[in-house]
Formats: sequence, C-alpha cells, structure tokens
Amino acid sequence: MLLRLLLLLAPCGAGFATKVVSISLRGNWKIHSGNGSLQLPAAVPGCVHSALFNKRIIKDPYYRFNNLDYRWIALDNWTYIKKFKLHSDMSTWSKVNLVFEGIDTVAVVLLNSVPIGKTDNMFRRYSFDITHTVKAVNIIEVRFQSPVVYANQRSERHTAYWVPPNCPPPVQDGECHVNFIRKMQCSFGWDWGPSFPTQGIWKDVRIEAYNVCHLNYFMFTPIYDNYMKTWNLKIESSFDVVSSKLVSGEAIVAIPELNIQQTNNIELQYGERTVELFVKIDKAIIVETWWPHGHGNQTGYNMSVIFELDGGLRFEKSAKVYFRTVELVQEPIQNSPGLSFYFKINGLPIFLKGSNWIPADSFQDRVTSAMLRLLLQSVVDANMNALRVWGGGVYEQDEFYELCDELGIMIWQDFMFACALYPTDKDFMDSVREEVTHQVRRLKSHPSIITWSGNNENEAALMMGWYDTKPGYLQTYIKDYVTLYVKNIRTIVLEGDQTRPFITSSPTNGAKTIAEGWLSPNPYDLNYGDVHFYDYVSDCWNWRTFPKARFVSEYGYQSWPSFSTLEKVSSEEDWSYRSSFALHRQHLINGNNEMLHQIELHFKLPNSTDQLRRFKDTLYLTQVMQAQCVKTETEFYRRSRSEIVNGKGHTMGALYWQLNDIWQAPSWSSLEYGGKWKMLHYFARHFFAPLLPVGFEDKDMLFIYGASDLHSDQQMMLTVRVHTWSSLELVCSESTNPFVIKAGESVLLYTKPVPELLKGCPGCTRQSCVVSFYLSTDGELLSPINYHFLSSLKNAKGLHKANITATISQQGDTFVFDLKTSAVAPFVWLDVGSIPGRFSDNGFLMTEKTRTVFFYPWKPTSKSELEQSFHVTSLADTY
Repeated sequence: MLLRLLLLLAPCGAGFATKVVSISLRGNWKIHSGNGSLQLPAAVPGCVHSALFNKRIIKDPYYRFNNLDYRWIALDNWTYIKKFKLHSDMSTWSKVNLVFEGIDTVAVVLLNSVPIGKTDNMFRRYSFDITHTVKAVNIIEVRFQSPVVYANQRSERHTAYWVPPNCPPPVQDGECHVNFIRKMQCSFGWDWGPSFPTQGIWKDVRIEAYNVCHLNYFMFTPIYDNYMKTWNLKIESSFDVVSSKLVSGEAIVAIPELNIQQTNNIELQYGERTVELFVKIDKAIIVETWWPHGHGNQTGYNMSVIFELDGGLRFEKSAKVYFRTVELVQEPIQNSPGLSFYFKINGLPIFLKGSNWIPADSFQDRVTSAMLRLLLQSVVDANMNALRVWGGGVYEQDEFYELCDELGIMIWQDFMFACALYPTDKDFMDSVREEVTHQVRRLKSHPSIITWSGNNENEAALMMGWYDTKPGYLQTYIKDYVTLYVKNIRTIVLEGDQTRPFITSSPTNGAKTIAEGWLSPNPYDLNYGDVHFYDYVSDCWNWRTFPKARFVSEYGYQSWPSFSTLEKVSSEEDWSYRSSFALHRQHLINGNNEMLHQIELHFKLPNSTDQLRRFKDTLYLTQVMQAQCVKTETEFYRRSRSEIVNGKGHTMGALYWQLNDIWQAPSWSSLEYGGKWKMLHYFARHFFAPLLPVGFEDKDMLFIYGASDLHSDQQMMLTVRVHTWSSLELVCSESTNPFVIKAGESVLLYTKPVPELLKGCPGCTRQSCVVSFYLSTDGELLSPINYHFLSSLKNAKGLHKANITATISQQGDTFVFDLKTSAVAPFVWLDVGSIPGRFSDNGFLMTEKTRTVFFYPWKPTSKSELEQSFHVTSLADTY
C-alpha cells in the first residue's frame, strides 16, 4: 500500500532537510502460519488470535473449551508481513529508524529480506536502524517464534540449576516455564485466567527519519522543596543527535495558568543527549495539588515545551502537569513492635482503599478506551482511591494512567515479575534493564503512580519454600533475587525517579526486609510492611480470622459471575455447578468446593429440582458469600486504622483481590468480564464509604466503630435499630448523644451486650432479629446504613419469601426502580441481564416496604427493555 508521509514538528518555510518524518505502519498487514497453510489479513496493533477470529477461522476463544482447542495457535511460528511504498527518497536522510512500541514477543525482524534486529521482550520499545536498508518499495517481515517453545528452550539451556516453577498446576491448563520469557506472565495460565500465549505487534509501529536530531523521550517530574516551601519542575528530554555539527537553540517552557514562560539556551552534541530543564515556580503563585479520589481535586496544569533548534527544526510537546508529593512512612509506633507502613500524599496520611488490577483481556488489542473508562469509573464509583497494577500482567497503556490521573486513582505499580524465581543470565538481565528503563521513562510523569514494587510474591515464594527447592541452592537463589530486583531494577528506578518510593516485593517487610539483606525469613510479619492473606477454610464471618496488619495489599474470596455473563460462552449442558464446563472454568484447586464450604457455614445450599434454577441460585449465593466475606474482612481493616491491640494494628491499606476479570469464569473479582458489577462491588461502595459505622461482636458484646476518611472533624450521632425477620415494622431503635469523630480516625462509638440489646426489643432473639445502624446529623444520613447479623442466615427464624415488585420509570438518562416488598428481604439482587449499566445500590437488606433504586445505563436502553430483562432475587428465593 502507499503510505503518506507525516512531516512532524517543522515550521512553515523550514528546509526539508531539517524536518522529522514519521511514517505509520499501523493498519493492514498479512500473516501466515509456520508452514504457510494459513494466510490471512491482520490488523496492527493486534495479535494472531484476533486475526484468526476476525476471519472466522476460529470461534470466540473464550467459548466453552476453546482455550484447549486453540492451543495449537501458540505452538506455531507466525509471520507478519507488510509491503509499503515511500514517496520520499530515504537516501537523503542521515538516520532512518524502524520503531516498535511493543512486539509480543520473540521475533526476528527483516526489511527487504535483510535481518535488522531481534526481539525477546514484550515490555520494551525497539528501535532498529534501517538507514541503509530502506528503499522506495519495501517488504517488512516479523518472524515470530512460538513463545511456548522459546520458554521451554531457554529453560532447557539453563542447566546450572533449576529455576522454579516449571509449570502451573494441571487445573490451570497452562503452559510451562513462563519465567524464562519477558511476556505477560498470566498469558501462560493463572488461577483466574486462561492460557493464551499471544503473538503479534501489540503496539504502535512506525518509521522515523531525520537529519539533525530526534526527540526520543520527554519526561517531567514536579519536585517540592521542603526547605523553601516551593515547587520546582524537572523536565528531561532525550535526543538522538546525528549531526556532526553542534546543534544550538532554545527550549521554551510555558505553563500559562502558573504565569510561567521560561526560555533556556541549549546545545546538543553528536550522540544520545539528555537536556535537563529546571523550572522554579514563584512562591507567590498558589499551586493546586493533585489529590486522590475522595480527598480533593485532581488539578492539573497545561504545559507546552518547544525546542527551536538550528535551521528551523522545531519540536513541540504538550502535557498535563500535576503537583503532588508522596511519602512512604515507616516509623516506630507507640505500644507496638515494628514500624508503620502507610502513604502520605501532600503530607496527609491516606488510607488506601481499593483493589488489584489484572489485564482486562487476554488479547490486549481488545482493551479499548471505552473499556478502560468503564472499569476505572467503576473504581471511583465504589469509593476506591487506589489500585495495585499486579506484576503478572502488563504495564498498562498510556490511557490507563491518564485516566487514573484524571480520576484520582493512586497506583501501586508492580514490575512484571510474579510468583516465580527468574534467571539472571546476561541476555535476560540486559533485556530487563531495557524494559525497566523504558517503563520508568514512560510512566514517571504520572501523579497517580505512588510507588514502584519489584515483584509480586517472589520474596515470599523464595523464603517460605513454595517450590521445594533444595536448601543447598538457597544462597544461589538469594543472589539471583538481589541481582535482579536490587542491583538492577531498584538501581535503575532510583536513578531515573526520585519522586516516589521503591519496594522490592509485595508482600514485604519494608525497612526490615532491607535491613535483613533484602529478604526476610517471614515476609508476612504483621508488624512491618504489607501482607497478602487468603483463607478459604476458616469462617469468614469471624473477624479473628484476619491479620491485624499494617497494610493488606491482597485478600479475597472467589465467586462466580452472573448467569447472563456465563451464558455467552456456554451451552445448556454446561449449566450446572458440577458440569465439566464448571470444573474446567475453575482454575483454583478445589475452588468450587471451597465456595460451597463458605456458603454452607451461614446459608442453605440451593435444593431446587430444576437444574437451571439450582445453578442460578448457586451462582447468586457465591456472590452473596463473597460480598459478605470481603465486607467483614475490609471492615476489620478499616476499624483497625487507629488502634493497637496486643501490639498489632494501625492498618492503613486494604486492597482486595481482585477488581476485574480477564474472561468469564469464577474468580476473586468484583467486576465481571465486560464490567458488570458483582454484589461485592456494590458492597465496596458501602465498606469504602468516607464515613462508615462498623459493627462486630466479641464475647456477646456488640461493638460499633466509626471510621472516617474525612479531612475535618465531624459531629454526628449513631442510630442503632433492631428489625425482626418476620415483619416490616421496626422493633426498636436508639440513638446516641452527639459526638465528634476526628478527621482520619477510627474510634469506638458504641458497646452493648447483645442479650441486653435484645431484651429491650419485644420478641427478639438472635435467630429472629437483625441489627442495623447508621451515622447522621440533623436527620441527614452521613454514612451507609450498615448491619450486623446476630446469627447465621441459615438459622434465621421468621424469614419469609419476599414478593418484590418494581415499577420502572425514566428520568432523563436514568431509570427509577420503585420497589415494594411483602417481607423483610436480605441480599436483594436486582438484575437486568446483559443490559449494560449499574444500579445505585444492590445486594441490600430491605427492611422497609418500599425503596427507590436508580439504574444508570452505560448504553442507550428503554423502559420496556428493562422491564423484559428485569429479575429480582433475595435470599429466601433460593430455599
């Protein structure tokens, strides 16, 4: 095809020789299989699987057992080919580069049958010099090698010692030796996702031609001067200078809203050159800072930087600049051994409320702007302020971080190493260094990123013997670990970015891990750092199950997605909890049974003779169980914020596992594949609320705490109500005298023996009644209405099947659901099938006859469509 030249960054009238030409190679390519039996068009950016699907050679990879049936795709060697013509005579240019922003993963690149480079890392940018290879008519070939075969070959060559693990557990249907390839680690299979090791050109590709110089990287970091109490801005620009003559010119920085217009003289000599500019902001100018969601505005300032160089060469960059400071505080705590572990943003301690982010799809070309916006909007809509970008996925696309900047979502950014030991041979380490250098340059200007973390769980894996490695090799593994994460990754990060902390691993003991030579014998020490916690056997309603840690960066319980989500990738024979499909989709050993175990502790298992009804009821109960488990655990962490009990406490972060799904399957997520909210996500809106009353029992005593994320003290009162399961009439109610909850604290508000509480409520027993409570001032609700179950719901007395009806009306783009119930109904679940959108509340305890709930559609819909799709379930419906 004929490509149009894009003449970039050159002013009118400038000589052609000083311009920079960028030629996009995105769009239509051709691909063929290893033996040439399959030849088809393919889109770039994209991957082989997507190309095969788009040409209907394969069906939906997520349908039923297709992840097994399509394993052959990853085992083959695919080639991408593109023929293109150029208007310009490339011989007139001093330097011509072929730039790949991302190649997935192992490939040889040829231009006009001449090998010009190799790739082996999905996470780095590749630039190949094609000055003497490019012609007027060109053929580019990218010959991929099977990532599965490559990983196996690299492992076989590593003969000195074993680098575990070899393969994922059989239940995951995955591929082996993923730790030997710099590729999305979960693409070889994970306990929540399929194995789809992709091949393709997954990011932008272009030709760049220039005669004088080219701007390769443009970065900036706001820095606060604590002594002078002023902001400065450091701007770094990396140039490739190909002119043998000195290149002179000016760099003009403008931030109009801050009255900044600064001109610097610059000189560039031959070679790779970095220009550093320092902008001092006048102390008299008020700089609005960037705050996490729920703590203030996400104020940013428009900046332009123009480089005007000899001969009329001009480069212009524009960006949004945000000002914020971040500090990881690790200091002694009174009456507690160990150290604190929390983040200060702009000097204010912030409790991190959120979740863990995994790749939104196995096929990254399907992750659209709309999908990112939907998922990240759902984060802030659930009162979250933080996400951990997990180390087994990908460094997310630019738009992800831009949206997090805009929405106020703090990012704990892992480097892409997870649940494995890794080799440290020269080729591997060289590739990692390029990867880390590139990613730090690309991402460090984002205020949303508040910390770098070297890996996911690799310190714990090594020191706690996850892989049954031989004791004699421990020192070798420790040396490799320190080489990779400390001597290389940490060194590169600290050289490139001094504006945020670096943590070697998660979980880690933070400062204690460093003092112990970068690896602690027990990285789960509750007195230091962060912990991960999972327990599917103990009773999740018992708060004593959970660790009173400084920071909990992973925890959670599984559930199944809704039937409307599963229906798209299954057939009628799959719709039972014991079907081969249900077993195949579950990638956690014994995961389906562990869900039933937690359900049975407090609920009755469905017993309908109708198989489909029983399946749907079971799906519903897994979501009820998950929501209630994570609620109990998160509320325990929130109320532990300000207290030390037996030396433990001061919890300052709760990031549950996990936010989103990569396909339609059981997982720990609160958002289903496609973005539909599970019951857990609705619960998160409440348990992450800025002001929250938390109830729990200890030895027959009911305690209610108030947890505040507010910036100011707040006067309010607590109301405690008791309802009976058998009636919609309130049994009894009491309110406290007004009190003040201090800003950013969790305090005990109320204590009463449960027998005494029930004694004042006629006819109430633990089995027949339930407690609800809320915070208010002058009759205005300040918090969600929370509740505490006095007994397991399977033992509830007087619980009737509720007849719940809805009258639907429309107000603008929003739909109003006016609900009526005939009985008290726990876990009321409103479902509109596959109509995209969310309710204002869901999964709630309905103790009054009427309730109004709003539905916010994500795409246009109608009242009649909603009426046809609407279905409501509450707990007693499953009996």
